[in-house]
Amino acid sequence: MKTPILAPSLLSADFSNLEAAVRQIEKNNGSAIHIDVMDGRFVPEITYGHPVVRSIRKLTDLPFDVHLMVERPENQIESFINAGADWLTFHFEATPHAHRLVQMIHERGKKAGIAICPATPVTALSEIAEYADIILVMSVNPGWGGQSLIPSCVDKIAALKEMREAGNGSFLISVDGGVNRETVAGVLAAGADVVVSGSSFFNGSLKWDC
Repeated sequence: MKTPILAPSLLSADFSNLEAAVRQIEKNNGSAIHIDVMDGRFVPEITYGHPVVRSIRKLTDLPFDVHLMVERPENQIESFINAGADWLTFHFEATPHAHRLVQMIHERGKKAGIAICPATPVTALSEIAEYADIILVMSVNPGWGGQSLIPSCVDKIAALKEMREAGNGSFLISVDGGVNRETVAGVLAAGADVVVSGSSFFNGSLKWDC
């Protein structure tokens, strides 16, 4: 079994001191930095854009896992790649052209991720999974930090693992939302390869010694 990747989410960091947040991630076994981009349309909240990503890129060599919770993500890919993104994950629900978007990301030499909301079934990805590098299971409704994990979403992790074992892709399985010291064992047991944690990581309650 591969060692799971911890990708702490800056959504729960102190925005007035993102350098301190980056150093905390480096110090506490983070292997990537998850950057939640919200546009106020696909989800109600607004976070930050590519200027912020560019400004923190010089602080670390850790991969930037940019999660685009935006409408028409195809219009944002180039800007975030230029700002320093390494992995770009868009929502399956946000574009009718998922395959084209994965191609765009790969053509720029970056890893392509596809995220699904809690109401979207894993079966919706049957035609695109083999092209993805990462599939992100949202285990809360996207848009806010600090929510509780929706238990049924853990079954999606297991279903994606079965899909992969059946030969439909070699993607990593990522999970985002409500992962804390009580729920992390369950998502790892289900087959998660990448764990995104915000509130629990930054308040110190989730200790990562995997």
